[in-house]
Amino acid sequence: MVQRTNGHTVSEMTAHIVWSTKYRYKILQGDIKVRCRSLLIQICEAEDVIIQKGVVSSDHIHMHINYRPSQNISELVKKFKGRTSRKLQQEFPALGKKYWGRHFWAIGFGCWSSGNITDEMVDAYLEHHRKPNDQDESNFILE
Repeated sequence: MVQRTNGHTVSEMTAHIVWSTKYRYKILQGDIKVRCRSLLIQICEAEDVIIQKGVVSSDHIHMHINYRPSQNISELVKKFKGRTSRKLQQEFPALGKKYWGRHFWAIGFGCWSSGNITDEMVDAYLEHHRKPNDQDESNFILE
């Protein structure tokens, strides 16, 4: 658990993100796999993102990250995909045979928020604020 503090905020924002190679080619092998991991680590260090756990598979990436609330997941993934694509294709010219359009990663990504409490726990906590004789059954409670 990594809580981040700033002058005005305390947060623990975590997400599980996944993206794949274009055409799901199993191209992340050997030196390319190792270099891809090192590039992602460098990007995360530069962007103040903490990698809680990650996996470089032969055709996709999984990352469980901790990020600041001011950061946008879409922008982070754009940086991950863009910078790794450019550097890998520069450093491994043979990739150009498979990726002639210079697009290394497939379009899109998957993202799931994660954390140390469940939705049910949050709802129960908020429901606790409803007065016992409150007849209003709205999901937005007036305390």
